[in-house]
Amino acid sequence: MEAARLSRTISRRGFLRSVVTGAAAAALPSSWLRAAGETNRPNIILCMADDLGWGDPGFNGNSVIRTPHLDAMAQASLRFTRFYSGAPVCSPTRGSCLTGRHPYRYGIFFANTGHLRREEITLAEALKTQGYTTGHFGKWHLGTLLPDYSGKGSRRNPAQNYMTPAMSGFDEWFSTEYAVATWDPYDPANAHGKKHDVRNLYWHNGTNVTEKLEGDDSRIIMDRVLPFVRRAVRETTPFLAVVWFHAPHAPVVGGPQYRQMYSTYSEDEQHYYGCITAMDEQIGRLRAELRRLNAAENTMLWFCSDNGPEGKDGKSGRYRGSAGPFRGRKRSLLEGGTRVPGLLEWPARIGGGRVTDVPCSTLDYFPTVLDVLGFRMAGQPEPIDGVSLLPVIEGGATPRSVPIAFESGKQVALTDNRYKIYSRNGGSSYALFDLVDDSGETTDLAAEKPDILVDMKAKLEAWRASCQRSDAGRDYR
Repeated sequence: MEAARLSRTISRRGFLRSVVTGAAAAALPSSWLRAAGETNRPNIILCMADDLGWGDPGFNGNSVIRTPHLDAMAQASLRFTRFYSGAPVCSPTRGSCLTGRHPYRYGIFFANTGHLRREEITLAEALKTQGYTTGHFGKWHLGTLLPDYSGKGSRRNPAQNYMTPAMSGFDEWFSTEYAVATWDPYDPANAHGKKHDVRNLYWHNGTNVTEKLEGDDSRIIMDRVLPFVRRAVRETTPFLAVVWFHAPHAPVVGGPQYRQMYSTYSEDEQHYYGCITAMDEQIGRLRAELRRLNAAENTMLWFCSDNGPEGKDGKSGRYRGSAGPFRGRKRSLLEGGTRVPGLLEWPARIGGGRVTDVPCSTLDYFPTVLDVLGFRMAGQPEPIDGVSLLPVIEGGATPRSVPIAFESGKQVALTDNRYKIYSRNGGSSYALFDLVDDSGETTDLAAEKPDILVDMKAKLEAWRASCQRSDAGRDYR
């Protein structure tokens, strides 16, 4: 069964390599046809924290948690004040990063459900047609890593949901199926859900890593990222590196030296703050290595979080994340559940210290990168929910052309450049918020502005119907 699956995957990739043709490109909108000489192909790195709140890093105003490297990156970056994860939980957001499509189009409705369907074309697969080498490092969470086992149990249905990074276009991968402890992940005392099984930990290119890896989990990840980057630079091959940290997702464990930095705070706070500082240190290590390799100038280095912070209020246990001034947290479609830190550093194209309040999303990675390279994948499942951010990158104040739609459980929402509608009951009733004047979503304007509400409801319902058609497989050729 595994051989047959791999054969189908390889055949599909061979087809994808053959369909990006001049004839296909000739029919594309001009926005896709930007000149991109091979020597100018940027490297792409997608870094993502896990459950990091909008208000956790220093560049968004946190005065307690030490994130000097992210703060320095923000000073050299385009900083997004309205950057959204594709969903309020992790698995769906991760799929949006790789496909540019909302996860309700391909059946990843929540964490630990579904898998990234083989018919979807990922950013890794698209870039391989352009000569890129591709690597995934850290938390995968888009399918099981074995066809007959998942640490989430039989209800995860590993036979049905088997999908590894290799099957999604990644040449190199050092990945876990889901979250692991942020310090000493191989220590049984730190096991996620108290289920200590080495199969729940790291896999390297399909082989279970049974060696007891110690210390900071973010460093363990970066220890595998940097050799991949060095090799690509040495071979003058453009690369895609997807680096999905586990921090600060549970099990939240801070290393002793990082906890010591916060010795005046409670033990729970020490662990949470410490694991974020440890992750920040690895961001600094990555940026320094890019500079050492003379690769920083033409590398698009993105950073965000997969959703808002865990916990009821950020004041109990080790769930100490901050949603900043926003209502809601992880699992909520209020702003605090999906508005996350967002940065793009690209010295060749972006001057430091720029800020934009244009709404942007993890859905936008795929179309942005393809726009930068000036090509489009023929046979790409459509519709694409994301938009190219190249006009924003180039300094334009162009408002977002397509609103960002959300669905999670019984919650639905639609966000445009100013307004947002939100329903907690599947669309039976809606609140309307003006996010420009009321980013904290304190005042419902539904009765005051019925025309705006009606218009946005119609757009959202059309989008939901489109997602249902997609989920039924009608987008696949």
